Amino acid sequence: MARTRRRGALALALGTCALAGLLAGCAGQESSGTPAQQVTTYMNDGGGGSGIGNVEIDSRNVALALSQHNKPDAIKEVCALLSNDAQTAIGNLPTPDNQLTDALNAAYMEATAAGDDCYNGAGGNARLLARSAAERAKLVTLLDAAVQLVTDVTGKTPTTETTVPPSGNGDPFAGGQ
Repeated sequence: MARTRRRGALALALGTCALAGLLAGCAGQESSGTPAQQVTTYMNDGGGGSGIGNVEIDSRNVALALSQHNKPDAIKEVCALLSNDAQTAIGNLPTPDNQLTDALNAAYMEATAAGDDCYNGAGGNARLLARSAAERAKLVTLLDAAVQLVTDVTGKTPTTETTVPPSGNGDPFAGGQ
């Protein structure tokens, strides 16, 4: 009986160790390697570059729709896309670098606010549209700062391309220096 218990305990311990090893392997590459390697992996596999690029493009599309005096429904559509893409990008956080996480979170929160104010002001509320414009201007500065952090950590300027897959076997810095 004692021998059976020891075998059961041993089997349980081995199973627990195997499960822990399996779960550690699932942690992802962004949690291993140098800080530069971790951020590179995040930018490539974690949606970092495309998240930044989507929000940048959406913000420019909002400005274009407003400057062309598009109908309120068309303006609402691009504003909603800005908010939605910003929320999707927030879902890709955290990054492997706390400072980068904070910078991107601030930018994406600003993008969400800009999209929401734009959406709610699309019917002609000049105050909300002006606030959205100020938030989008601040967004550009915040995204530039986040990209600079990536450059500082990795030594390369990331691409934020959203429509063409990065060249060089998925290298998120293919367009950078």
